[in-house]
Amino acid sequence: MKSIWKGAIGFGLVNIPVKLYSAVQNSNLDLDMLDSKDMSKIKYQRISERSGKEVPFDRIVKGFLLNESYVVLEDEDFESAMPEKNKLIELENFVDISAVNPIYYETSYYTQPEPQGKKAYALLLKALQKSKKAGIARFVLRSSEHLCVIHPLGNMLVVTRIRFDEEIRSPKELEIDAPTVKPKELEVGMALIKQYSSDFDISAFKDEYSKELMKIIRAKANGKKTVVKKMRPEKRVSDDLYEQLMQSLNKKGA
Repeated sequence: MKSIWKGAIGFGLVNIPVKLYSAVQNSNLDLDMLDSKDMSKIKYQRISERSGKEVPFDRIVKGFLLNESYVVLEDEDFESAMPEKNKLIELENFVDISAVNPIYYETSYYTQPEPQGKKAYALLLKALQKSKKAGIARFVLRSSEHLCVIHPLGNMLVVTRIRFDEEIRSPKELEIDAPTVKPKELEVGMALIKQYSSDFDISAFKDEYSKELMKIIRAKANGKKTVVKKMRPEKRVSDDLYEQLMQSLNKKGA
């Protein structure tokens, strides 16, 4: 693994030097875009809107449009905006992890303590495990400020980026009526949830689509024709919600 950030976690007056490593990877198949005529790869180019020519990467700068003209930002401008947050993930408060709605979650990073910070790292890890709390903090990564949750996972601390409240769109434009649910429908619905309930085991869920697509790729590479699987027609179910719920219960129990 290659670290993507190096700094410290601020825990009161204690600074814990750490490195961040990406904790996630894509399970989708890496498909290239090709020209169907000769199977050559399609390349993306950085084309100037004015000249129509490709611009070398070393000439590209970042700018913000202000009053109809661009203000160009240099690397030092990003660093000087909040220099302490470029190198410090400062814990601001502690919350129950269940209080953070999943809509806010983005991506996670493993943390690795530097040798001089191992004891303080272990202290924070044990304190979070015992209190069953998670820390809320902010830091700067790739010229953007991020909100994050610091929580234990086994014997390490994980930094999970979460969205700011202003990044969540308001659902007010969606008009969702709330029809009346009959007591007997709710009762069967609760029974169905109970019947399907189990301890969460992430290893039980696999990317089946990519797996099946890989089978097709290998078959085509060997000159075999793709056979489109036909979906088996489902038995017609009642339009009555209560009957649908009852049939679902019976299906699970069968």
